[in-house]
Amino acid sequence: MGSNREATRKKRLLTLRFFLVTLSSFVLMIAISSLVILAGAGKWLVREDPLQKATAIAVLSGGIPTRALEAAALYHQGYAKEIWLTHPDVHDSTLKQFGISYRSEDDFDARVLRHAGVPAKAIHVLRAPIVNTQEELDAISTELEDRGGDKVIIVTNKSHTRRVHILWTMYYGSRGEAIAHGLPDDDFVSDRWWRDPGSMAQVTHELVGIMNAWAGLPVQRIAHPAPEVMAEWPNTPPLAAAE
Repeated sequence: MGSNREATRKKRLLTLRFFLVTLSSFVLMIAISSLVILAGAGKWLVREDPLQKATAIAVLSGGIPTRALEAAALYHQGYAKEIWLTHPDVHDSTLKQFGISYRSEDDFDARVLRHAGVPAKAIHVLRAPIVNTQEELDAISTELEDRGGDKVIIVTNKSHTRRVHILWTMYYGSRGEAIAHGLPDDDFVSDRWWRDPGSMAQVTHELVGIMNAWAGLPVQRIAHPAPEVMAEWPNTPPLAAAE
């Protein structure tokens, strides 16, 4: 009887040991796979399309002046006859009540384009106010559809090209084709992004944005304080008018 119990105990211990070894191996495999996937995330985010002639070249907001300069270079190479700029929503009226004159981002980009030799008649500002990439692509795709165009080159940073492609394919592909184009001299470190703080921030931001896109865009517009709310904030010091 005692020998049977001992044999049963040993059998249970062997089974438990086998289970723990198997579980540890599985966890280790998952951890290694996750590290490999994360290590390759930087390269995966860069998803550019071959350049070809299009209806227009669209400059996504941000990256002043590099994105506009690249759009100007593409324009001079004959890829499109127009450059489209998006119009970020910054509540100009809020700033004006404090006596601040703000030149919008699209105004700065237009100045960069003019300085780079792009004629004013070739610069078109999409007036639909935007606050994020989704709204930018919506404005660009709507303009493309309204113009009866078939393709638009979208200039952005390399790390942003994958998200642009995913958003366009999922939500705006029926309106035409988007050609995602990253900046040639972008400082994004795709292969060892975790060693560069700027690249690490870009990877984190883009992965969160891509997960939001895959989830159906549950997080869309970040609300700004309404002008009347800002005006009522207590103890707000007076601001001098901008030059």
